[in-house]
Amino acid sequence: GLIHSMADTGKVRVLVTGGTGLVGKAIEWNHINKPAHPEAEFIFLSSSDADLRDLSQTMACFQKHKPTHVIHLAAIVGGLFKNMRMKVEMMVENMAINNNVLHCANALGINRVVSMTSTCVFPDKIEYPITEDQLHEGPPHPSNEGYAYAKRMVEVLSRCYNEQHGRNYFTVVPTNVFGPHDNFSIEDGHVAPGLMHKCYLAKQNGTDLTIWGSGKPLRQFIFSRDLAELVVWATLDYQGRDSLMLSTDPEDEVCIADLAKQVAGAMAFPLDRLVFDTSKSDGQFKKTVSNKRLRGLRPDFRFTPMDEAMKITVGWFLENYATCRK
Repeated sequence: GLIHSMADTGKVRVLVTGGTGLVGKAIEWNHINKPAHPEAEFIFLSSSDADLRDLSQTMACFQKHKPTHVIHLAAIVGGLFKNMRMKVEMMVENMAINNNVLHCANALGINRVVSMTSTCVFPDKIEYPITEDQLHEGPPHPSNEGYAYAKRMVEVLSRCYNEQHGRNYFTVVPTNVFGPHDNFSIEDGHVAPGLMHKCYLAKQNGTDLTIWGSGKPLRQFIFSRDLAELVVWATLDYQGRDSLMLSTDPEDEVCIADLAKQVAGAMAFPLDRLVFDTSKSDGQFKKTVSNKRLRGLRPDFRFTPMDEAMKITVGWFLENYATCRK
């Protein structure tokens, strides 16, 4: 049947769900510009190709493309507001997507599915630095528990398929990702793209760039093209099926103030116009992630320096301001 015909051709076909998002676009850019696996074929799905919440649409899509590997990036995501106000949808729809993707992959004899989760689904009260094994050691932050539990379940379900069906399904966990094709919304976006958009508007309007909070909290950032390279490696080269934190080194944590200065520098915005609104809360001071397991496997991996990644991202944002997500 299908399984043998796929194996016989020896052709690697990687189906990327959520293929038009931040990480999917970076995988595509890498495959065009510096492919680690030029022999592989990548298929990038968007939500217009199939509604992955629907099992029959998902199955039809998988049967059409007949992948040998799946990189599962698709999710229903939102900012803080959506996570708090729509917990039912965030939980039900994300669980449906994950259940359908893994069900179809297994039904069609696909041995490798790599699903992306997030550090924000880890326990709220946790020992730092965060390691892969701490995922289920306590409840997530109540504000996004619907999304968080749905994401945790894809890790559990992957292990269940491995145990019951001998599959190699596992999860990868990035820290704060930024890069071209991000969502640059100030309300719903994340800190780096949100700052870029705010800086753009401040420059246009000749006003100060106001940063919420003291600027002191520390975060690890990963450039989307570095993450994409690691995800493809994890899918096609890594032999294990233990979850992997895909993160820069803990000593490369950046405080929000320095991030703002990097953004301002890349946008030629005067540094003396940066203002910190300390009436706004800082959130958690740090959420350090350990990348020890990754470094054990890829000791030589070189992350793009922050200033270089920032220039590329800001350049893309300015060039695509009219049409990008914001």
